[in-house]
Amino acid sequence: MSRLRVAAAVAAAQLRHDRARTLLAVVGIAVAVLSTTLLASLGVGVFETGQERFDASGRDLWVTGGSLSEGPGGYGTSILDAHEVSSDIESREEVEAAVPMSFRGVYVGNATGEMQTLVGVGVPFGGPFVQLQEGPGMVSGDPHYANGSYDGEMTYEAIIDSRTAELLDVGVGDEIQVGGSVETARQHEFEVVGISPTFSSFLGAPTVTLHLSELQEVTGSAGTDTATFVTVSLDDDANRSAVAADLEERYPDYTIRTNDEQMRSVLQHNAVVIAVGGALVVLSVVAGFALTLNVLSIVVFQQRAELAALTALGVSSRTLVAMVAGQGVLLGAAGGLLGIAVTPPFVIALNYTAETIVGFEGLVRTPESVLALGIGIALVIGTLAAAIAGWRTLRTVDMGQVMR
Repeated sequence: MSRLRVAAAVAAAQLRHDRARTLLAVVGIAVAVLSTTLLASLGVGVFETGQERFDASGRDLWVTGGSLSEGPGGYGTSILDAHEVSSDIESREEVEAAVPMSFRGVYVGNATGEMQTLVGVGVPFGGPFVQLQEGPGMVSGDPHYANGSYDGEMTYEAIIDSRTAELLDVGVGDEIQVGGSVETARQHEFEVVGISPTFSSFLGAPTVTLHLSELQEVTGSAGTDTATFVTVSLDDDANRSAVAADLEERYPDYTIRTNDEQMRSVLQHNAVVIAVGGALVVLSVVAGFALTLNVLSIVVFQQRAELAALTALGVSSRTLVAMVAGQGVLLGAAGGLLGIAVTPPFVIALNYTAETIVGFEGLVRTPESVLALGIGIALVIGTLAAAIAGWRTLRTVDMGQVMR
């Protein structure tokens, strides 16, 4: 204990002796901690945001024919005869509601003729679960579907999100053009009857919402009545697993998933992105260790005269390494605290950027476990890097350093 107290006292004195050098080392460790905490926060935020979006949908089961990210326009339409499938599912005693929905890439234009490629969302019944910020919303029912004949009168009503309104410079009461192609879009004008964040927050993209049959009409999929998925709400006392098993037996060509299973499916589909994120976290730790090692190597190398003098006085190599490692602990603690202190402002900036680009709020999240990870990495990196740097330097010091 006496040896450790001496080593700690000498380490603190060395750091106070050259404050500029100490500050450089602290900043280097803080950068390593910051990069690690931000990347880890992004990973946590992406998973939690996705889980919240699925939970907020209020649905218990998802009937799909594949991933949500496959198909024309970047979104799958793998459910055929969607209205009939949803009606059959809803007829079951345990099912409260079954709603077919379609996501399609569409062209949307304003009065100037400017076209934007957005996500078209098709919902039946006027979208009863759509949360409106402005406007009266769609009329109930799906008159154009007309029991599958698709010869009913079109309502030509659309709900957009605030990002779409900004992109097209339109609001409630204005006319927009929507279609699966530019030519088709110019032939179909819809009135904006509402502003809603419901689907843009789920997809992270600007959206335009139409009656399902009308979206199918303007995208050329009315003949097959295609949809991306059917969402199923169950009674409170229903057994999800049992209902899912029954539906899988009834529809062997489709996949039945719970919220958690659908979330995992989306994550698996984006495995490459997740792997890249994980690789970035590993690289940030490796780069932080390398940076810290180089900085502390310089710090220790500049103390070679003092180390040589202590060696000449009979101080053991073990004590000297402990002294240098003590510097690493102090530098790591200071750098870790600095990195943690500047993490919240960077998280706020990244969240603002993410919301502007992809439309998700709170995409970067920093739980206490991530901050603890940052402090732990700082202490480990600082201690190991300083010990390695000290050991390397001790091998090169010579008695000539004492005479200079």
